[in-house]
Amino acid sequence: MTGAPDLSQAIAGGSVDMQPNDLLNALPHTVLLLEPDNRITYANSAAEDFFQMSASTLCRHEIGDMVAFGSPLLALIEQVRHDGTTVNEYGVDLSSPKLGSHRFVDIHSAPLAEQPERVLVILQQRSMAQMIERQLTHRGAARTVSGLSAVLAHEIKNPLSGIRGAAQLLEGSLSDQDRTLTQLICAESDRICKLVDRMEVFGDERPIIKEPVNIHSVLDHVKRLGANGFAKNISITESYDPSLPYVPGNRDQLVQAFLNLLKNAAEAIGTERSDGQIVLATSFRPGVRLSVPGSRARVSLPLEISIEDNGSGIPADLRPHLFDPFITTKQNGTGLGLALVAKIVGDHGGIIECESDPRGGSIFRALMPMSDEVATARGGDA
Repeated sequence: MTGAPDLSQAIAGGSVDMQPNDLLNALPHTVLLLEPDNRITYANSAAEDFFQMSASTLCRHEIGDMVAFGSPLLALIEQVRHDGTTVNEYGVDLSSPKLGSHRFVDIHSAPLAEQPERVLVILQQRSMAQMIERQLTHRGAARTVSGLSAVLAHEIKNPLSGIRGAAQLLEGSLSDQDRTLTQLICAESDRICKLVDRMEVFGDERPIIKEPVNIHSVLDHVKRLGANGFAKNISITESYDPSLPYVPGNRDQLVQAFLNLLKNAAEAIGTERSDGQIVLATSFRPGVRLSVPGSRARVSLPLEISIEDNGSGIPADLRPHLFDPFITTKQNGTGLGLALVAKIVGDHGGIIECESDPRGGSIFRALMPMSDEVATARGGDA
């Protein structure tokens, strides 16, 4: 971080036991130190990314120069100074012409122990999934998608019946190797029919009937579908945690969600490249917990399932709307794929987020709960 002041010098005389600057620069959240006049005297690497300027430039400004006039962040900082206590605020909108739209953050702010006029501010940008989940709850959008689904139901189920019947007729005259493909066609036709039967998917508030699901079995099935179809020229590799517990959920819905993500990854790579790569990965993250709005409860989401590609990346102007219904860059796309993914993951008690480099490469991460039985057995690890 060129030109950034040393944090130990910035808070010299304070009682805080500081770590090296490298540690703060490794944090994924914006960290700022403010003087009594709100002048910025320290900014970590994440702050550079958030405000799109170097730390040395940030340290020539007051925090009021960085946010919109009357921003709730300024009032919160003054509250910290006035009360001399830590203040946390969640879901604060910092959108402005400088920062752009959809800049929702959780703010954690505290005075330095022996210098209460100096304030440490941490901005934790809300994940794309959290923003999208809020948008997907709008009743109007749900009714619109439900209405579209009702129209499509008739148009989809009839062709599916023909496809399944043709596959069954072919099965008797094929080799064992080819017969596996016809069985795959039948199985997928049945799965799609079940999905079509739930046409009110976006507006359906009925609880999911859950059972323990082996997520690796889901991913293997998704990989097999991709490798025999839309991703047959792309290298698909796995990086699994073999001890991963089961996910409580509906297997068909989880297949649909991760199949949509795999298809998006393949389309981002395209058919012309010979070096296309997709990595399916799972891991156990016992430290991932989320607060439940309106209560003190915290939900553990220790199961991380990710799909990473080396495709073209996602345009910056599309990222804030990535999971919105009817938003797509595809010529013949409907814009429902990622909206359905966010809905399914949310219905399973999880969240989904995306990181993308416009120069190339994206990774979608779904954070999911595990069954209560496994959580109890693991005790504090859950």
